[in-house]
Amino acid sequence: MSDDVATTSSGEQTDRSTWKPRHNPWLIAVVVTLAAFMEVLDTTIVNVALPHIAGSLGSSYDDSTWTLTSYLVANGIVLTISGWLSRLFGRKRYFLVCIAMFTLSSFLCGLATSLPMLVIFRLMQGFFGGGLQPSQQSIILDIFPPEKRGAAFGLTAIATVVGPVLGPLLGGWFTDNYSWRWIFFINVPFGLITVLAVAALLEDPPWEKARRERIDVIGISLISIGLGCLEVMADRGEDDDWFGSSFITTMAVLGVVCTVGAVIWLCKAKDPLLRLSVLKDRNFAIGTTMMGVMGMLLYASAVIMPQFAQQVQGYTATLSGQLMAPGGAVVICLIPIVGMLMKRFQIRYIIAFGFLFMASSFLLAANLYSDVDFTHLVLYRVRQTAPLAFLFVPISTLAYATLPPELNGDGSALFSMVRNYFGSQAISLSTAALIEMRQVHQTDLSSHVVASKPEVRSYLAQVQQVAEAHGLAPLRAHAYAIAHMYQDFASQVSMLAYNQLFNVLGILALCIVPLCFLASPIKGDGQSSGGH
Repeated sequence: MSDDVATTSSGEQTDRSTWKPRHNPWLIAVVVTLAAFMEVLDTTIVNVALPHIAGSLGSSYDDSTWTLTSYLVANGIVLTISGWLSRLFGRKRYFLVCIAMFTLSSFLCGLATSLPMLVIFRLMQGFFGGGLQPSQQSIILDIFPPEKRGAAFGLTAIATVVGPVLGPLLGGWFTDNYSWRWIFFINVPFGLITVLAVAALLEDPPWEKARRERIDVIGISLISIGLGCLEVMADRGEDDDWFGSSFITTMAVLGVVCTVGAVIWLCKAKDPLLRLSVLKDRNFAIGTTMMGVMGMLLYASAVIMPQFAQQVQGYTATLSGQLMAPGGAVVICLIPIVGMLMKRFQIRYIIAFGFLFMASSFLLAANLYSDVDFTHLVLYRVRQTAPLAFLFVPISTLAYATLPPELNGDGSALFSMVRNYFGSQAISLSTAALIEMRQVHQTDLSSHVVASKPEVRSYLAQVQQVAEAHGLAPLRAHAYAIAHMYQDFASQVSMLAYNQLFNVLGILALCIVPLCFLASPIKGDGQSSGGH
């Protein structure tokens, strides 16, 4: 069967190239992207509000992180099976249900009066939110021809790349000026508007109508348990002493066994819920791998920088969010320029430049110092964010350029899952890595900070002298000097940990560059000049 011919639910064949949406494709793209933007925003908007949530609901900060874990677990599971759910219910109906229930879940999160209640509503929010990004991407693939997908993916990039960047800014502003509950309530009006707009504008092409689908109980179970357990392991491992905890060990074993089992099952099942045959397309496999790494770098850096600003620099939630905003604005400005470059240069060269640019920005940030000012921090963040404009749209265009159209749904589900799941793992693992690195550097440095060393005695004497000059009694001045030295010590330990982590992220970005040249020589029209 030709790639341009699709089979409808009634068994009729439809030529994909002749179907056109009744409404303006760009209007549809804006509406469905708004829905995806809400979901992406909620991945990071909670981060800066966790201390406030813990205090308000009478729980510890450690327990409050379950509000993030629960969302990521549910989100990662549904991203994988969203293509199957879309075929089962029909894409428009499934998309509407996801938006409506995501909006309702957001409202309920804002009303939560206890931490368990909030965690349950966050599970619901992640479950229904997980279907928004794959559906949005699948819709764009269907309503735009290949030569216009690059520009359409530019719109998608605003949601996917800018969302995690703006999350901490909006979360900090609402938390500091109103209440953490407003980070959830803000979704309600946008959700209602989107539901009405999607209902009026969106239509399913003939091949995306609801049809009977065999319920792959084994596949759903293996994916749900596998991905869910691995996410819990990554997110809770540091708090529970990793494999010193029987709970974390159980999560790790279940996660690995069920994930491997899911891959084997999906490869051998007659009618799997996710067709892994999409990975037989070389460009899609390479693009998905690169998008997963990009997701890791995007989400890890979106968490690390606000943490650095708050923990080392002492910034408020609002100020640390403002640190992130200029980077998002730069990405939006660069996306049209990258779109023009894609028409002149091979996409793989643009992607390679993007990863090189990103690697250099992280390696440069590995030289941060404790008294860096706000302006320089903004510039560091802009350099980290700008390369995303050279990655998201080109990688998306490359991935779908040679993928058979009938695999768009499965491809969108896997593509979005890899990006978001790897990103959520990066959030958990980067936070854990910072704690581990701090402990290592603290142990190493503490052996050099002893009172018998001349440089330590000299430091304490100088600080004590300054304190006495400001009117403190000798004993109090000595105590102040010791406290001041400890504060400097803790700051240096944190700086070394952050710089080491930036080095790791830079090396990871650098390792992906050779992979770019294994892809086909494709330009922005989505057509390949070579085989795949």
